[in-house]
Amino acid sequence: MRLFLYIRFMRLIILLTLINSNSSINYIPNCLNCSNDNDFSVLVLTETADYVHESIDTGVELIKKIGDRNKFNVYHSDDSSVINYNNLENIKTLIFLNTTADILSDEEQLVMEKFIRSGKGYVGIHSASDTEYGWKWYGELVGGYFKSHPDGTTTAKVLKIKNGRFSKHLEPVWEIEDEWYNYNYTNDSINVILELDEESYYGGENGDYHPITWYHNYDGGRSFYTGLGHLKEVYSNKMFIKLLEQGILYASFVD
Repeated sequence: MRLFLYIRFMRLIILLTLINSNSSINYIPNCLNCSNDNDFSVLVLTETADYVHESIDTGVELIKKIGDRNKFNVYHSDDSSVINYNNLENIKTLIFLNTTADILSDEEQLVMEKFIRSGKGYVGIHSASDTEYGWKWYGELVGGYFKSHPDGTTTAKVLKIKNGRFSKHLEPVWEIEDEWYNYNYTNDSINVILELDEESYYGGENGDYHPITWYHNYDGGRSFYTGLGHLKEVYSNKMFIKLLEQGILYASFVD
């Protein structure tokens, strides 16, 4: 009888070990280009709890190419459980690529706050501003929340407000097709790089002040956000590629 109970007990222990082992695997992001020759690492999160953008895979591939060109590792996951202390230990920047709605648990939010406060970086792309509306800290980190957008996509004029590392490759007016967000801005300290000219398209609701790309220091770390990135085609636009590249490098403290 004792032997029988012992065998059942050991089987239970083995089963629980296997379950925990498999769960741990799910918490590890996939590295797309890891190399000992690379200088640092970023983590791209693409989890969605609402609308799923068709451009996500294209965006991940672009970030990998930027990583190859600038010698940094690119980790990727569509599961926010990768935001834990172990995984973020050697990560310099978190990139939220077309995330939507409430995706982080309370614990993951605390981990992310401590990550930024330790002198790390954040990059938000397009619907990263359509994420975590109930988390005030995140809204201030991004700099604004999605409010609305006109139906469909259209070509609009993007105005260069601030010259420098992010936009020196751009002309004063850049015409490009995408989906254009209206925003509720949440942080007065953002440094505006690009604004939308609302007279160049239909459906703008922010008036004369309509930032679409910006950066700022926040809570000990750095943040860069761009509202471009709905369409797949944007990720092959040379002007956008250079803009995003500089945003990632800035957030990663590569000056």
